[in-house]
Amino acid sequence: MFGIRIRYLSFFFGLITILSFFNVIYSYYLNLYLNLNTYYISLVLSLIIALIFYKFEKKKNKISIFEKILTVFFGYITIPFILSLPFYFSIYNLSFLNSFFEAISGFTSTGFTIFENIKHIDQSLILWRSSIQWIGGLYFLFSIIYLIDIYDESFKKSLTNYLSFNSSEILKQSIKIFLLYSGLTFLIFIILNLISIRSFDSLNLAFTIISSGGFLPNNELSNILKNNTQIIIFSLLLLFSYFSIFFSYNLFFIKKKNINFFYEDLHLIFYFLFVVAIFLLFFSFNQDFSINLLSLSSSMSNIGFSLGYDQSNLNFIYLILVIIGGSFFSTSSGLRFIKIYSLFKYSINQILSYSRPKNIFMNKLLFTEINFDFKEINKYFLTIIIFIISLFTLTILLSLSSIDFESAFKLSILTIMNTVNSASYGLSDFDFYNLNYFTKYCLILFMIIGRIELLTILIIIKNFLFKD
Repeated sequence: MFGIRIRYLSFFFGLITILSFFNVIYSYYLNLYLNLNTYYISLVLSLIIALIFYKFEKKKNKISIFEKILTVFFGYITIPFILSLPFYFSIYNLSFLNSFFEAISGFTSTGFTIFENIKHIDQSLILWRSSIQWIGGLYFLFSIIYLIDIYDESFKKSLTNYLSFNSSEILKQSIKIFLLYSGLTFLIFIILNLISIRSFDSLNLAFTIISSGGFLPNNELSNILKNNTQIIIFSLLLLFSYFSIFFSYNLFFIKKKNINFFYEDLHLIFYFLFVVAIFLLFFSFNQDFSINLLSLSSSMSNIGFSLGYDQSNLNFIYLILVIIGGSFFSTSSGLRFIKIYSLFKYSINQILSYSRPKNIFMNKLLFTEINFDFKEINKYFLTIIIFIISLFTLTILLSLSSIDFESAFKLSILTIMNTVNSASYGLSDFDFYNLNYFTKYCLILFMIIGRIELLTILIIIKNFLFKD
């Protein structure tokens, strides 16, 4: 099938089967029969596809990186197709494009929604929306392992002592990711219950937080978070998708502590504390600091939640934080802080080397003995170039769809960075339901582009333009 490794995708169709079964049980338990048949459809189809994909793939000894990228991209198209069926066959008379848009938005952990009033949706369908995000976050983490060969050695060192990833090492890390991802989801659910958030909301928010998604089980977050204690704890929980999924594991279970396993998270801790300190000192005079803390944590983790307060003077800052993003091995998006920091330090060293040629300037990451070489800097630079091209391309396309330039520019950033629109960015009332077909297709494409990592786009282009 054009080099696509369909057996890799069979696992996720199996997960859809399990989650469809849970939704059937949940619907029977709470007597929610309005959309019950839709979950039977997704259950049967996903089970059939999982079995077919697993059984009929032809074995191949060596898989090229291009084939792996095609596999991941193919998954971002086919998996949401099945996930969209409960929306399409529901009682809400959604077109297939709107259903697919909702599924893609959830699966890419973006959070754009075509539903105007969440309160009018059946609880089982709200849970389905959140489950889509959870599967999408896991798919993204698995895809990082699957595409590990396109990334530099320093990222591999932060994950494992092995520089070469054979099949057994990939399986080992994938199992670890699944257990950590599931365990952290359960931990977030427990903590949310402990701060007096009702269980249904806690479950949906746990799925959303761990996946860096943007779907809410209610129309407004302010309807769920009632006091400052809840807001502060919720803000800190958002950081689960900001730090590496392996951070807690390495912290508690690695006996011989190696700085290579913590270097990115150490940078992120100091970055977060620095930004929080700046906001505490300069931007928290007119409103409660907890409101700013929520917007900060939400933006840095690429979730995008806010409490609905007007923060038009801070929209640009929050958008910058969204672009920077969080950890490489997290479910957050963004260009990644460590890349931007490395590129900035390398650029400063290059400038200083010309002004002070007798001095030696080391391209070394803070807190570590890790040096980044010229090849890594080239990758970081190309990532930023591709982001800028993607940003202005989507902005132009949205502007041609009669969206004003400012909204088009903001929406383009949020789309590529897979972050939900909210009051923090001045787009809380944006209407996705009434967008024309062309605009929805553009947003769908760029949500996927943002999620598969911008560097992979360059590899796909290179494969077609420069064939050996």
